[in-house]
Order: sequence, then C-alpha cells, then structure tokens
Amino acid sequence: MAGAQRAGKDGHMSEKLTVGLLGTGIMGAAMARNLLKAGHAVRVWNRSADKAAPLAEDGAEVAGTPADAVRDADVVITMLYDGEAVRQVMDEAYPAARSGALWMQSTTVSLEDVDRLAEDAGRHGLVFFDAPVLGTRQPAEAGQLTVLAAGPPEQRDAIAPVFDAVGAKTVWLRNPGEATRLKLVANSWVLALTHAGAETLSLAEALGVDPDKFLELIAGGPLDNAYLRTKVGLVRGDQLSPASFAVNTAEKDARLIAEAGRRHGVRLDLAEAGAERFRRATEQGHGDKDMAASYYASFDK
Repeated sequence: MAGAQRAGKDGHMSEKLTVGLLGTGIMGAAMARNLLKAGHAVRVWNRSADKAAPLAEDGAEVAGTPADAVRDADVVITMLYDGEAVRQVMDEAYPAARSGALWMQSTTVSLEDVDRLAEDAGRHGLVFFDAPVLGTRQPAEAGQLTVLAAGPPEQRDAIAPVFDAVGAKTVWLRNPGEATRLKLVANSWVLALTHAGAETLSLAEALGVDPDKFLELIAGGPLDNAYLRTKVGLVRGDQLSPASFAVNTAEKDARLIAEAGRRHGVRLDLAEAGAERFRRATEQGHGDKDMAASYYASFDK
C-alpha cells in the first residue's frame, strides 16, 4: 500500500490510503468526512445517491456503483443497514476489489452474517476485519467513535490509520465474530437504557409527576445517568430529529440481539419487548427519529 505520508492523531506518520466507503447514512457520511480530514482519498457510494452527493463538497469522489467505489482501493468500508444489504452490495463490489484490500465491515449484523461475510471475503481475496463501531451521530462527526475490531494481527498496522481517523479508541479482539458479539452485548445495554428512560418519562407524565422532580431525586446518586438525562431531554425538547440513532435501525439491532440470545439458550425479554416498542413507534410515524422516540410507544397514538 504505497502512498504519501501524513501525520495521524497520535503524531506518528502513516500512509495516505485510498478508501472505498459503501453506505453514507448518519454514520457512513461522518466517517467519510473524517477520513478526508485525515488526508485519505475517499470514494463513496450510497443506494440513494442524494445521500452521497453532498460529500463531493468535502472532497470525496462520488461513485455511481459499488464496484466503482472500491476499484483499486486499499481499504473497503461497509456501513449499511444489515447483513443482507452488505451481501448484496459486496456481490457487486467484489469483481472490482483489489486482491489483498482490507475490508472494514462496520455494519451491525447477525452472528451468522459475520461468519458468512468473513468466508466470502476470503474467497474473494480480501482481508476481513469485523469492525462495528460504538457511538452515534455526534461522536461519529467528531471522529470519536470506539472501533471494536477483530482481524489478522499482522494487518493491524495497515488498517490503523483508518481506525484512527474515525475513532478515538480501538478495542482489539482476535477473531472475526468476536467484535460483533461485543457490539450486540453493548447495544443490549444501550437499548435497555433508552427504553427505561422513555417509559419513566411517560409514566411520570401520566401520573402528573414533574419529570424534573424525578431527575432532582436521583441527581448525584447511583441511579443518576447522563445517558438517561440526554435521551429524556431530547423527548422533552422535541429534538428527536435529526436522529443520532434512528428508531427503525434500533429495532433491527434489538431483533439481532434477541435472536442471538435465543440461539445461545438465553431469553432476553427486555430485548424482545424493546423491539416491539420500536416497531410501534415506527408504525406511529417515528421510524426516522432518534430512538428516544420509544417514548411514543407508551401511548396508543
């Protein structure tokens, strides 16, 4: 991977890479911009072209097809909706991908999907990194994501400049699949907290309790939680758009979590119920709002 040298976040010199990024939604667009800021050459593609077009103003090359986006790229990044979307898009991209290119697979997918994608990568000569990220819109835009990464140790230095550009921290695991497992565990906690805040707020309002009194009650104690305050604040301030993490995507992740539990003999009642809350909120017209819109699922309308 030859290229110009540049200074990374840590001050060390690293290669300027060519990156093909597939999927420019909330997270993908932010990642693309931070890669550009770090000095990498970035080509982007999105199924809805209007979501990719604005990145041209930041210096990205907007590709018309997945194959055009990844052609001769040093690194391929997938930040799509689910495992099926990744398979479909990569089927179009594989013929143009350079043998030995590094694939940062950051879409949150099922355990079965990540195993299959790793196998597909090997068949097509790509070096696979199971690399979902923790964080929502704001940390993504600030380049402060946490990258959960599992892949060949001998290739870590090669892909590190990309991880450094999009994230503030990389948690390394060894084998593909381990990062996705950790992501599902982390998301189970995040989604449970989201629903807890939404239901607490809706109950307080229904009982005529001032939510500020509840927040005052728990302030500074072990029950206090900055995440709770943030999500409750979004609902109360009618600031659910643009979403940091959308309801419909959160539902998808909740169902992945519940399915992973079932397949391993664990009943995850909160995850199952949470997925249903997200479904109801989507049905009510809140699917593209922040997942704190779980609040609306407490009501019939």
